[in-house]
This record gives sequence, structure tokens and C-alpha cells, in this order.
Amino acid sequence: MLSTMDKRNLSVVSEFMLLGLCQSWNKQVLLLLIFCMLYLIIVSGNIVIMILIITDPRLHSPMYFLLANLSFVDMWLSSVTTPKMITDFVRENKTISFGGCMCQILFVHFVGGGEMVLLVVMAYDRYVAICKPLHYSTIMNLPKCIGLVVTSWTIGFMHAMSQMAVIVQLPFCGPREIDSFFCDIPLVIKLACIDSYNLGILMNADSGVLAMTCFILLLISYTYILLTVHQSSKAGTSRALSTCTAHITVVVLFFGPCIFIYVWPLSITWVDKFLAVFYSVITPLLNPAIYTLRNKEIKNALKRFRGYYLHSKKNINA
Repeated sequence: MLSTMDKRNLSVVSEFMLLGLCQSWNKQVLLLLIFCMLYLIIVSGNIVIMILIITDPRLHSPMYFLLANLSFVDMWLSSVTTPKMITDFVRENKTISFGGCMCQILFVHFVGGGEMVLLVVMAYDRYVAICKPLHYSTIMNLPKCIGLVVTSWTIGFMHAMSQMAVIVQLPFCGPREIDSFFCDIPLVIKLACIDSYNLGILMNADSGVLAMTCFILLLISYTYILLTVHQSSKAGTSRALSTCTAHITVVVLFFGPCIFIYVWPLSITWVDKFLAVFYSVITPLLNPAIYTLRNKEIKNALKRFRGYYLHSKKNINA
């Protein structure tokens, strides 16, 4: 064990160096343009969905209330890492302060953990709507929905704090290069001035348990849904698949990379970077497209909003 004086001498790292996605300047300029465009689409797309759900009375239902929360979470998750990555493309020294690094870890696991639970809540909503339609309005009332969303945030926060309680106490003294575009627990633990192998397994297990628990609950929910509608009619199966396909697609896109990072790590640098980009940028980008393209109510609300906007503009110009 390290003495108090030794720990004081070891904890001298005040900032970390992010190596980013690549070292080539030409590639960085190209990635700068690409990720700037993607981030603008993520923010604008998710904001449009939230505005539509808030302003359109026909979308004031539990499913769309949860969808608005998912859009907010996706936008926040992307905002934790993407702006820093974009600015680093034009910087020679891609540094991040110790405090900034800890904040990234905190919010990535807070928001990411909350999104996992929120996806389970959305699956539960679809389960009640399809398997218990007569009791839907009673079970999924507004107070219940708010309580479930608060629960998802609470679990995400508790998960993040359980990680931070360990990370902030680690001694850092030597290497400070993080071979990624943001601080994540497996990479930061490797830089600690202790034998971190067992600790890394423990911290990955913490995230893995949450991810796998949520993933299993999602599988159970959608299995019940498909079994229920299959017993009813073939037409019912088609309707249920149409309703749930968007949810299942989002679940696979989000949980796939998380499982490979925290449950079954591959320890291949470029693969880890790709998976990190996928769940922090690509998934928040695809969620609005998936729900908009496959949801008639959202598309109709978008048409009504556009028609109302054009009508108001004509009245102003008249």
C-alpha cells in the first residue's frame, strides 16, 4: 500500500493528452468538417422532435413523452464529447485538464446509464400498450411516466457516482496520453500508478452489469410483446413489428457498442475508437431519423408544424 506522502507525490498529473482519432492533418481537417455537420444535425434533429412533441397536442401521450426525453438524453450524450473532439481537430496540443477529464467520465456514464434505463422504460411502455391495452391509460399515466423518467436519471447518476468514487482517488504520476478523443474509464485506469488490471475488470463489470441487466430486460419485454401478438393474429404481429422495430433498432445500435466496450472488450484501439464514435455520435444522429422515418404521427406533426409556420409567415407578409 502507498503511504499518504507517496500518494501526494504521485498525484502530480494536472492534465491529460488526448491522441484523438488520427494523427494526419489532412484527415483531421476532413473529420472536422464531417463531425461539425453531424453534430449540427444531431442537435437540430433532436430539438425538432422535442419541439414537435411539446407543441402538438396529438403527441401528448406517454410514448412521445418518453421519446422527447430520449431526444434530450441523446443530444446531451453527444454534447459531452463531440464539441471537445471537434475543437481538438484544429489544435496541435489536444490536452484536457484533470477536472475536465473527470467531468467527461461523470457525464458520459450519468447520461449513458440513464439512457439505458430509459430504453427499458420505453420497452415497458410498448409492452403495456400492446399486451394490456385496456389498462394502458391507467398504468401509464403522467405521474407514472414522470416517476419512471426520474428513476432512469437516478440510476444513471448512482452508476456514475459509483465509478467516480473510485477514479478520483487513483494516483496519477507517469504517462498521461489517452489514445482516444475523450476520457473513458478503461483508458484512464491504465494510466494510474498502481497495478490496475483487477480494478479495470471491476470497473468494467460495474458498467457491464447495468448494460446487460437493461439489455436482458429489453429482450424479455419484446419477447412478451411478440408472443402476445403472435397468439392474437398475423395482422397483430405486423402492427406490433411496425411499432417496435424503431425501438429495437435503437436498442441494438446503442447497446451493441457498449457491450463490446464494457462487457466483452476487444482491446483493439481502432475498434474501440469506432465503437466510442458510434454510441456517442452515430446513435444520437440516427435516433431522430429512425423515429421520424418510421413514425406516421411524427411525420404528420412535422407537416402540421410546417403548414402552421408557412401560414403564419403568409399572414405576416400580407
